[in-house]
Amino acid sequence: MNNLSSEAVRGTKLDRSVVNVLPGALVCYQKETFRITQVLDFQSVLGINVESGRASVMPIADLKPFLGNKIRGAYADYDLEELGAEQWAAAQKRYAVISPLLGIEGHSRSVVERHAQEAGVDPVTVYRWMRRYKEQGDITALIPIKRGWSRGRPRISEEVEAVIAETLKEYYLTEQKPNAKATFEEVRTRCKKLKLRVPNITTVQARIRKIPDHIRLRKRGDKELAGNKYEPRPGGLHTEYPLQIVQIDHTPMDVILVDDIHRRPIGRPWLTLAICVYTRMVTGYYLSMDAPSAVSVAMCVVHSILPKEQWLALHNVAAKWPVWGKMGTLHSDNGADFRSHSLIQSCILHEIKREFRPKKKPHWGGHIERLMGTFAGMAKRDKGATFSNPQERSEYNSEKKATYTFAEYEERLVKNIIIYNNKYHEELDCAPIKKWDAAFFGDKETNPLLPLPPRVADPWAFQLDFLPSSRRTIRPDGVEMDAMYYAEALRPYVGTIDPATGNPRKFLFRRDPRDINRIWFFDPGLREYFEIPILRGRYAGTTVAEYVAAKKKAKQMGRDAVDHELLERLIEENRQQELEAAARTKAARKNTQKRTNNAKQTTPAAPNPAVSSQPVKPVDIPELLSINDVDTFGDVW
Repeated sequence: MNNLSSEAVRGTKLDRSVVNVLPGALVCYQKETFRITQVLDFQSVLGINVESGRASVMPIADLKPFLGNKIRGAYADYDLEELGAEQWAAAQKRYAVISPLLGIEGHSRSVVERHAQEAGVDPVTVYRWMRRYKEQGDITALIPIKRGWSRGRPRISEEVEAVIAETLKEYYLTEQKPNAKATFEEVRTRCKKLKLRVPNITTVQARIRKIPDHIRLRKRGDKELAGNKYEPRPGGLHTEYPLQIVQIDHTPMDVILVDDIHRRPIGRPWLTLAICVYTRMVTGYYLSMDAPSAVSVAMCVVHSILPKEQWLALHNVAAKWPVWGKMGTLHSDNGADFRSHSLIQSCILHEIKREFRPKKKPHWGGHIERLMGTFAGMAKRDKGATFSNPQERSEYNSEKKATYTFAEYEERLVKNIIIYNNKYHEELDCAPIKKWDAAFFGDKETNPLLPLPPRVADPWAFQLDFLPSSRRTIRPDGVEMDAMYYAEALRPYVGTIDPATGNPRKFLFRRDPRDINRIWFFDPGLREYFEIPILRGRYAGTTVAEYVAAKKKAKQMGRDAVDHELLERLIEENRQQELEAAARTKAARKNTQKRTNNAKQTTPAAPNPAVSSQPVKPVDIPELLSINDVDTFGDVW
């Protein structure tokens, strides 16, 4: 029924797992499982192979999450520093049982059963000990294995939860203001005294994040801040660690760009920037020739959270931008693009708080506004600068002096972001990168505040969570979202009735407004997404708005029914007209450039667009609020 191969419409199983980059965490590297023993820097860690005990230095960018339920290996799931005499005694006792059997080929089961009976264990257990010893060749292979957490069992005991709660009350919530790292060490000490298993530092951080802000501020001696929490002033936001608060905003850049083909002016680009309030590090951005929208916000947030190595390589920037991880709170103004239901839904899903500028409080958001001013100042030094006003521009002919194409300017922008992150900041009394580095690794004067944040394991699946969403019914001929879409994945749900209302059931779909060619269908039974292609053809680089405009033009020509051949012809005619007019008209050149940018399909999650079509590993999707097309919350998935 459609002309695309089955390869193009296969399901995408969402993987919302993360790579925890901290000592004690299990990770996969080159198809082997390692336990991280030390984080060396933002690029590498030292880990121990859980089976062989071999130590390796591993690039953080190449680590994958450990997704198994059972962890086997002598070095699997405990701190080697805490290995005591009891564990060694058990290993030596087991070795004494199997040592007479080692090296004997074809020994009878009766011999094994006799040794097992003498040791008081099952013969199968003796065979297992022998196999582990032969595989690893060391007595440490016989150390009792501590199993990993399995689904359905609590991660930590009630006793440990009580210790954490007591520590937060008696230690963290005091005017001494200990940080998360120090609080974890206190929990660690108390658990050891009670002979309880020490929880992970991320567990302690999670409990800290659940403390209401007004309680945390008041108990830690910031009563004035607690009372004025909803009336912040520029520079007055209280943060204790990186990514606690990230501010985001848009601005038109004061520079004229030129198109790729004719090198003639096409107008000013829009920049969306995100900044970490604690360190002043730029965490992410989005550059576009389109005015700000929900997509601008989503792409900036995704870029902020994802690692930057591939992005820097894409833009030919030989530098480091060691920023990744989810923000605790996303701050923005009250614009509709920041309040879109899809963004709210995505933040709910990923446990990101949303806070908005109080109405009639223009002083709010000083950090991001000053950052925008800094980049505006940088733009004034670029060829084609428009400056802030006609008086400042004077006799300078911005369009005549315009030099940079979109791609060239974006490369320049990335370099300017790196320069900003590494340049001395007067309020910090150091460079943002130094403040960022000290927070995770400490310096001569301070200890680390917290471990490196988890890294998203599957960037494409993560980005998909932030695309705009809506609900549609599924008809026998497919689903309509401006265009018609169909794939076999829709067939089981054709004509489904919602038992609660008796009306046709609506299903969740997502799409990128910059691409009319596909949408994403969430299958509630399989709990995964399927790419659903547009029917009857592909429209390279065509946006939803462009397609809708062509449909409107077709109807004005008296074609009430959707004639896909006509639409395709009209879109192509419009493009040819724009190409011919591009040498003369700025608007036409700008539209052509937008289409060129969209056709590349470059996104924060897929610097190489082919990445977006790769299958990913499944993960259960938690229950959450979903968003309908109306201005209310809908039902749950």
